[in-house]
Amino acid sequence: MDTQGKTYQEDLTIQNKRYLILVILNLFVFMSTLDGSIVNIALPMISKNLNLPIAKTEWVVSSYLIAICTLILFFGKLGDILGKIKIFKIGTVIFIIGSLLCGFSSNLWMLITFRAVQALGASMTMANSQGIITDIFPPRERGKALGLVGTFVSLGSIAGPSLGGLLVSALGWKYIFWVNVPIGIIAILFGWRVLPKDFLKVKAKLDIQGSILFATFIISLFAGLLLGQQVGYQNGWILLSFVISIITFFIFLWVELHKADPMLHLSLFKNQLFSLSILCGFLVFVANFCFNIISPFYTQNILLLTPLGAGFLLMLFPITMAIVAPLSGALSDKIGSELLTFLGLMVMVIAQIGLATLHGGSSLTMVSILVALLGLGSGLFQSPNNSLVMSTVPRSQLGVAGSVNSLVRNIGMVVGISMATTTLFSVMSHIAGHRVTGLIPNRPDIFLSGMHVVFIGSASICLLSALLTGWRLLRSKKVATSQSSRRG
Repeated sequence: MDTQGKTYQEDLTIQNKRYLILVILNLFVFMSTLDGSIVNIALPMISKNLNLPIAKTEWVVSSYLIAICTLILFFGKLGDILGKIKIFKIGTVIFIIGSLLCGFSSNLWMLITFRAVQALGASMTMANSQGIITDIFPPRERGKALGLVGTFVSLGSIAGPSLGGLLVSALGWKYIFWVNVPIGIIAILFGWRVLPKDFLKVKAKLDIQGSILFATFIISLFAGLLLGQQVGYQNGWILLSFVISIITFFIFLWVELHKADPMLHLSLFKNQLFSLSILCGFLVFVANFCFNIISPFYTQNILLLTPLGAGFLLMLFPITMAIVAPLSGALSDKIGSELLTFLGLMVMVIAQIGLATLHGGSSLTMVSILVALLGLGSGLFQSPNNSLVMSTVPRSQLGVAGSVNSLVRNIGMVVGISMATTTLFSVMSHIAGHRVTGLIPNRPDIFLSGMHVVFIGSASICLLSALLTGWRLLRSKKVATSQSSRRG
C-alpha cells in the first residue's frame, strides 16, 4: 500500500475545505442519481418526438441503470488503486459530456448509447464519493457528512418526476439532460481547485476476469427482470437469462475467493455489521421504489391530481428526508447508529401500512402525512446506515465498500420497480380475469386492490429490516455491557 507519507486527516488545508469538498461531491451525487429517475416522466414526449413505442423508450431508463450497476464495482476497485479523487474527477467530465450528447440524440440508439456514456461517468463518481468523504472527515463528523450524501441520493432518486415534469413542461425533454451541463461545469471549475490529490493508493492488479463475470451477471439479471415484465416470466428466454445470471454469479464468487487481488474482497462480508447494513440498505431501497413507482398512478389516476399537483405532494418525501437525514447523521455521531436505524425502519413500517389502507376517498391531508412519514423514516435510517457501512471497513477498501453500497442501492431500485409492477399487474389480472398490463378505465377498485398488496409487501420488507436492525441493536448493547463489566 502506498500512503504517500500522510493521510487526509493530517492535512490541515484539506480539513478546512472539507465541507466545500462535500458540496462538490453532493452536486454530482445528486445529478447522477437524479438522472436515474428524471427521464421517466419525459418518456411520452421522447416517444412522440422520436416516433417510438413507449415500450422501447423504457430502455432509455434501463440502459442507464444497467450500465451503472455493471461498472460500479470496477470503478470502486480502480479508485482504490489509482486514487478515488482522480477517478471521481474523470467521471465528472464524462458525465457532463454524456449529458450534452443525450440532448442532441435524434434516434433511440443514439440516446441509449449516450445514456451509457452518462452512466459511465456516473458510476465513476458514485463508486468513489463515499470513500472520499470517509477519508476526509474525522469519525466524529462522518455520520453527518454521509448523512448529507444520503440526503442528496434520496433527493435525486425521488425528486426526478417532479423536477422532470417542470423541465419538460417549460423547455422540452432535451433539457432534462442539458440542465446537468452548466451545473456540472460550475462544479468542475470549483471542484478541481478544491479537491486535493490522492494520498492513499493500493498496489494491486485489476481483476478483469471478475469484472467480465460480474457484468454478465448484472446484464442477464436485469434483462430477465425488465424484459420479463413485457413478455412474462414464464418465457423460455427469460428463464434462460435468470439461469445464466445465477451460474455466472456463483462462478464470480468462486473466482473472487481464489484471486490474490479480487475486484470485490468477499472478506468484507465476514464483518456482520457491514453485511447487515448493506442488506438493510438494499431492502429499504426496494421498499422505497415500490412507493416511487405506484404513488404517481395513485395520485393522478385515483385522486385525480394534475401531474404538477401530484409532483408537489410527492415532494414531501424528499423534502422531509432532506431535513431529517443531516440531523440523523449528526445525532448518530453522538449516540451511535443502531438505535436510529431501528427507529427509522419502524416509522417506515407504520407509513407503509398506512399507505396500504388508502382508497379513492382518502383525504389529501392523510396522504400527505403518510408520504412525509415515509420520508421521516427514510431520513432517520439512511444516514446512520451509510455511516455503519463505511466505518466498518479498512481505509484501503473504502472505494470498494462505497461502490458496493451504491451498487445495492441501484439494484434495489430496479428490484423495487420490478417487484411493484409485477405484483400490481398480477393482482389486477387475477381480479379482472385476464392479463392486465395497464390501468383499466372506470375500474379504480382493481388498481387499489393491487396497490394494497404492493404496500403490504413493502411494509413486510421494512419490518424484516427492522427485525434485523433490532437484533443488531440488542447485540451491540450486550457487547457494550460486557466491555463495561470487564473494565469494572
